[in-house]
Amino acid sequence: MTPTEMAKAMARQPADLERIFADRAPAEAAAERIAGRRVFVVGTGTSWHAANLGAYFLRQAGAEAWAVPAADAAVWGPRPTAADALVLLSHRGTKRYTKRVLERARADGVPTVAISGVGAPGADIETVAQEKAGTFTASHLGALARLAQLAVSLGADLGELEGVPPAVAAALEGPSPRVEVPDRGLDFVGSGPNAWTAAEGALKAREAAHLFTAGWATEQLLHGPAWGLGPRDGLVCLDGGGPGAERLAELADAIEPRGARVYRFTATATAAGEALSVFPLTVVVQRIALDFALLLGTDPDNVRPPEWDSIEL
Repeated sequence: MTPTEMAKAMARQPADLERIFADRAPAEAAAERIAGRRVFVVGTGTSWHAANLGAYFLRQAGAEAWAVPAADAAVWGPRPTAADALVLLSHRGTKRYTKRVLERARADGVPTVAISGVGAPGADIETVAQEKAGTFTASHLGALARLAQLAVSLGADLGELEGVPPAVAAALEGPSPRVEVPDRGLDFVGSGPNAWTAAEGALKAREAAHLFTAGWATEQLLHGPAWGLGPRDGLVCLDGGGPGAERLAELADAIEPRGARVYRFTATATAAGEALSVFPLTVVVQRIALDFALLLGTDPDNVRPPEWDSIEL
């Protein structure tokens, strides 16, 4: 079977990350522009998940960093002023609201850092070569790598960035996640930063395999939604260590007797610390989504329905 474009993009991620982490100058220059300012981290879709993780990374450096959806920043607010800074995330630099936010910020004199794929218009920091698959896997991890570099340049102690490519390679080369296709729905859950890994897992499984999915933070799932899970459902638990690990285990232990299939994945042994655990755990959810697409016969490369051709994204 010919590998899908999604599979090809996933396979190149360790090499992409090695190259990015060896190229520190762009992040260091960007850090100088935004140092000491409140930072708005903006994106849409997968880039919204990256924005939340980027804000988390930047807060480890002591920055006041807030993730804001691109549509909110463009239409309703909040949006950065000239006293703030903008970190804008986009795979290709072409989406409606991210373009609008970037253009307005630059016109208003806001220091900006646009992180996008190679050759994207308006990019200040490039990530990886443009992907052919609409699931955006390598681009997502590339953006996370640049965000981590930016945070480290501002003083964050996230752990050893050099350990990330081997951890990602191990997650790619290890045994299949072996998550079964549920009869009804599949939920993903994580604590702290991995709540956004869970959200990314739900998005990837919906895009690639057209499954009914949802992504949750541990406490949000615990306080109500968890009790809707039963024998027709699955739950993927993403444990990156840190202060939420015990609570996540308690939640999984409480749900399992209700009949839902519970799958537990941990990255504590393969990445140095909770912050960097998002990299290998993201690969886990990418693999789950791709496995489901191949099993169900969906196309993980073309995720935009033809009925949407008239909608400007």
